Amino acid sequence: MKEVNYIEESHDRCADFGLSKEIRHSKKILKGDNLYKKLESKKSFIKLSQPFISKLYDFVKGSNFFTILTDENGCILNVAGDEKILSEAFSLKITPGAYMDEENIGTNAISLALTEKKPIQLSGEAHFISAYHRWTCSAAPIKNSKGQIIGVLNLTGYSDLLHPHTLGMVAAAANAIEKILEVKSSNAKLKNMKIFLDTMLDSIPSGIITSDLQGNIKTLNKYATELFGYDYLEMQKMNVSDLFGDWDKVIKSVKGKESFLDEDVYVNARRNLLQLNLSVHPILDHKQQLKDVVYVFNEVKKVRKLANKIMGRQAIYTFDKIIGTNRTFIETIEFAKKIADSRSTILLMGESGTGKEVFAQSIHNYSDRSKESFVAINCGAIPKNLIESELFGYEEGAFTGAKRSGHPGKFEIADGGTIFLDEIGEMPLDMQTRLLRVIEEGTVSRVGSTKEVVVNVRIIAATNKNLSEEVKKGNFRKDLYYRLNVLPLRLTPLRERKEDIPLLIDYFMGKKSKKLNKKKLEISSDNMKKLLSYNWPGNIRELENFVELILNTEKIPDFTSIDNTKIESTTLLQGAKEERTLEEMEKLHIIKTLKRYQGNITNSAKSLGIGRNTLYRKINKHGIDCSNFERRSTLEQR
Repeated sequence: MKEVNYIEESHDRCADFGLSKEIRHSKKILKGDNLYKKLESKKSFIKLSQPFISKLYDFVKGSNFFTILTDENGCILNVAGDEKILSEAFSLKITPGAYMDEENIGTNAISLALTEKKPIQLSGEAHFISAYHRWTCSAAPIKNSKGQIIGVLNLTGYSDLLHPHTLGMVAAAANAIEKILEVKSSNAKLKNMKIFLDTMLDSIPSGIITSDLQGNIKTLNKYATELFGYDYLEMQKMNVSDLFGDWDKVIKSVKGKESFLDEDVYVNARRNLLQLNLSVHPILDHKQQLKDVVYVFNEVKKVRKLANKIMGRQAIYTFDKIIGTNRTFIETIEFAKKIADSRSTILLMGESGTGKEVFAQSIHNYSDRSKESFVAINCGAIPKNLIESELFGYEEGAFTGAKRSGHPGKFEIADGGTIFLDEIGEMPLDMQTRLLRVIEEGTVSRVGSTKEVVVNVRIIAATNKNLSEEVKKGNFRKDLYYRLNVLPLRLTPLRERKEDIPLLIDYFMGKKSKKLNKKKLEISSDNMKKLLSYNWPGNIRELENFVELILNTEKIPDFTSIDNTKIESTTLLQGAKEERTLEEMEKLHIIKTLKRYQGNITNSAKSLGIGRNTLYRKINKHGIDCSNFERRSTLEQR
């Protein structure tokens, strides 16, 4: 009953379309270029369906049947069959390009398969037009993975050959085409995914390798071949253990579910021995069992450079931030610019507070190493028993408390850039010997290791001591002195460039007032004359601290007398009338700041605008007892 209903409904629609039962061919038939474009657009669908259509035809060959393949709109794409019935079909223009939909040729199995979206068998007078009454047709829609009809497969014969199994055969063939389309779509997705993953892996500037649990290399990216110097096929035949000797240790760690991340290893590249940074990750199957291993190799230099960016190991000062008009001082700046690109060692000499690190950073930023690391180390602030590991690094197990993966020294971290060795005159004699070797050979060896690591580092040393006198006293190696003193640079003390004092006061007044959120103070001409007559033994650092002091007290000192060692004030601290030197005022200001931050060195140093090590030195210098303040934080005590 249901079947009769949809056939009758289709016939009613045909009448509404104004179709005549006497028409003999479709109202819409593509020809010429239009047909060519249609067939080209469906070329892959026709090609993929052909084997299944041929198989279907083989079952009915010689029984006067022919097959039709249409697109989703009923346009015929392919016709094949027995010669006799095929010639009749051609006489009715059932050829590629003809539309078999309801609107153009009336009710037939193909049109109903499109409208009802299911397999349909139709015979005799169930067809709308009289010319098709002699035939029986079985059609089944072909759908994609989304359930959308993309075509119809039809088998047509004479009415007396009607058999229900015919529809089953057509439906089975259509289903087979759907399955192969699904497989092809999945394969295309997998292929695209592989291309995507390969492209993504090749774009990563790290050597990425996968292997089985025996170390046999399975896949690798392009960067790995460049890193190790082998081609793709060569590396696929290799074992990971051929690349680095610690493979057994690594695989044991991964099997034991221990992490192996961000550790330095030595690997055997084609041309030489490389030090690389390695991280290893397990690949688990659906049962969470270890199946394969991923190795990620990075050049140590790149890892260090990234770490330097994160940790802020960059120079911030440039020559245009250095203030001064003194002729000798300007000549010093010009000479510093001239030698900035030289690979020779620079020795900065000058009293404490003259801005040696400012010059070192400016030289680095003016050089061709400006985009690389700038690493500063104060040789006088590091305990003697730690300076070797700080400068040259250490291997795993080198001493009690050493990190499991070892640690790079400052020279390795500064590779490609600049290392600034401040207070070089404080370096122990045994370390001077090792430093001399680094300068001469360009290699460093970590504590506990026999391997030499090549480093390309520009050395800038600084001292406030007379190194030639230290050499005479036996406190400094003569050969190291001459290796460091290749490009000497003497920084002018503030007492020799007093015309720059007003400029510096104005600069620090603006900088500190913003930082402290204080109003700028005006210094009278009489007081300025007295400041100009002062010798400033602490140089620019003393002047900077003095400006910060008067901003914090919000009072200009009423100077009553001044000589080369002290400044007397009547109104400086809380209006007290007492004689104080700048050193005493500095001590009082430090004590006041420490009290404000409850003894927290980090916050106090930040407020004072100096480094932690500098604050520690000033605390020791002034004999300040920190036990008077509240206990520092647990983190800082560590």
